[in-house]
Amino acid sequence: MTDTWLIVGLGNPGAQYQGNRHNVGQMVLDELAGRVGAGFKSHKARAQVVEGRLGIGGPRVVLAKPMTYMNVSGGPVSALANFYGISPDHVVAVHDEIDIPFNTVKLKIGGGEGGHNGLRDISKALATKDYLRVRVGVGRPPGRMDTADYVLRDFGTAELKELPFLLDEAADAVELLLQEGLTAAQQKFHPAKTAG
Repeated sequence: MTDTWLIVGLGNPGAQYQGNRHNVGQMVLDELAGRVGAGFKSHKARAQVVEGRLGIGGPRVVLAKPMTYMNVSGGPVSALANFYGISPDHVVAVHDEIDIPFNTVKLKIGGGEGGHNGLRDISKALATKDYLRVRVGVGRPPGRMDTADYVLRDFGTAELKELPFLLDEAADAVELLLQEGLTAAQQKFHPAKTAG
């Protein structure tokens, strides 16, 4: 296996989904591609990819945006991992998370998918849940709004003002995760719990 990392930004393909909460993972990948200094190119694994280094002397990365719908992201992720010789412990899924407030980033490895069908499909395709996740908080739907309707809507006006900062923070979390490990990234990006 290789020391290359596969960073996957989850979302749906097509202009009509580009600004949706569900596509925040792909938005983070756009930020990371800017840091790598390269543009996405089509790959035979049904994905758009960027290959490069994250930072000067930083880790080698393959940034990938599957060009399949979110619920069937596993095929492209598995194909890319096989193509580049990347093991699941070097796969990072960047995705929207409704159970985390907007403007919050959390990281974890493995565990449940929390009803996220994109993660469920990746876990199935990789035959493990033990890959890293950068969870970008989009908050819960208001009132009785259906969750699917909520995540398939664009960010609201107030959220759009904060979104560039959230994308930057999530990209920083990915970089720190790769450079210093999960524990260091969690210590920086998870709010400290207060005694009480």
